Order: sequence, then C-alpha cells, then structure tokens
Amino acid sequence: MYIGSHISASKGFEAMGKQALKLGANTFAFFTRNPRGGKAKEIDPADVDKLLALMEEHHFGKLVAHAPYTMNLCAAKENVRNFSMEMFQDDLKRMDYLPGNYYNFHPGSHVGQGAEQGIEMIAEALNGALFEEQTTTVLLETMAGKGSEVGRSFEELRRIIDLVDLDDKLGVCLDTCHIWDGGYDVVDHLDDVLNEFDQVIGLDRLKAIHLNDSMNPLGAHKDRHEKIGQGHLGLEAITRIINHPALKELPFILETPNDDEGYTNEIAMLRKLRKESGAGEES
Repeated sequence: MYIGSHISASKGFEAMGKQALKLGANTFAFFTRNPRGGKAKEIDPADVDKLLALMEEHHFGKLVAHAPYTMNLCAAKENVRNFSMEMFQDDLKRMDYLPGNYYNFHPGSHVGQGAEQGIEMIAEALNGALFEEQTTTVLLETMAGKGSEVGRSFEELRRIIDLVDLDDKLGVCLDTCHIWDGGYDVVDHLDDVLNEFDQVIGLDRLKAIHLNDSMNPLGAHKDRHEKIGQGHLGLEAITRIINHPALKELPFILETPNDDEGYTNEIAMLRKLRKESGAGEES
C-alpha cells in the first residue's frame, strides 16, 4: 500500500523523504513552491539524488507534487492567467528532476466567465505547457464545486482532456472529500461512482487518491476536509475505498487536518485496515 501525506519542502528533498519514513509513509505530496504562489527555491540536484536513492531503497510509490493554490489557468484577469502559466511551465521543468512522478493541480475557477470558457482556457494553457519529452504526468484534481470551480464533475474533466493535444501526459487525482461534497456518493455507491468515472473519463487515467474525510454532507459543495473516520464518509467507507481493486495500488495522499503525530496514527490505522480487509496482502 502506497500511503503518505503532505510534507513541507522547506528543508529540501532528502529531508522530505526522511520525514515520510518517520510517518510510516512510502509516498508523499509536496508543494512545488509556496502554496500561495511566487518564486520557487533553487533546486540542488545532489539533494534530489539523495531523495531518489532513499525512495528506491524503501520502495516508494510515485510522488504527487501539488501546484500552488494561487495558480488559476482560467482566471478572468489576464495577468493572473499569465502568472499562472509561468508557474506551471516552470514547475513542469522542475519536476523533471524527479522523473516519472505526478504533478497535481486544481483546474481553476472561471470567476463568472462560465464553465465552458474556463474549460477552454485550461485546455489552451495545457496545450501551451505540456511537452513531448516530459516524464511527469499532470493530474487534474476532482473538485467539490465551490464557487466557480471547474472540475466539479467527471464530464468537465473529460472535456478538458478532450481539448488537449498531448493527452497522454494527463491523468486525474480523485479527492474523496471533494467528490463527496460534489455529490458523488462514495459511501453507499462506490462501485457506481467508479463505473461512472470509467465510462466518462476511463479508470486508466486515475493515477492518485487524495484520501480525506469530509465535514459536510453529500453534495454540500463546500470542500472542508476532516480526519479519517471523523466525518461524513466514515471509517467503513474509507476502508472500502483503500481496498477497492480499482484503487488499492494507487498512491493515497492524506490531506486531513493533522500534525505529524496525527498523520503517523492515520497511516498506521489505514495500513492495518488494509491488512485486515486484504486477506493477508502485503500492506
């Protein structure tokens, strides 16, 4: 089982790997730059190499880097779109230091322009940023539908993918809190939701899971994460998610409101639930 949490990049790459091991993790997410945007730190290739060696030694799964929250490829203001595009292109170049991993981003908010306009702008930006030689798979994240968020439905994500030329560089990160808040019932109808995902997008594009409980009822369109088992999804549903044949080999990233001790406990608990339900499979 590949499971981890968000880890601060402030002390460098090897430090993130060591922190992941302390938490009992064998994957993790990190922000490519300050989550509120701005200039990224210079990369030290030797530091990256130490992380790659650690990941190989400890059999890590793929990493799920996260774009800054301020990146909005379909913003109404042109200067915001341009700034977002610069960050996006720079991040893709930086990700090549960690070949073959994932770069996850929130598709954006159309800010009153309409979802279709937002979708076209996002696809246009992806067409300008993706390049043939990249080894990184860019992941569109499923969103809760708060405000004018694009990506509130599987159909909206599919529409973006359809408009991108190098669509082999694209995948999807499914956030369990977001899709629950967006109206997809993963508690009582997980198989139906995954069948719908398969029909609309294709399960082959599903590359990572943001594993979060939710503070809100189904379809609230709010996006407020809760600790595992303490929200409206509950432990039984999350146990089904981590053991589902279509999902269980994917990297699971916790974005729950926790400190290090909380993440350590959640990771240990989820590994145990995976073992108990997985009929002796290696966890």
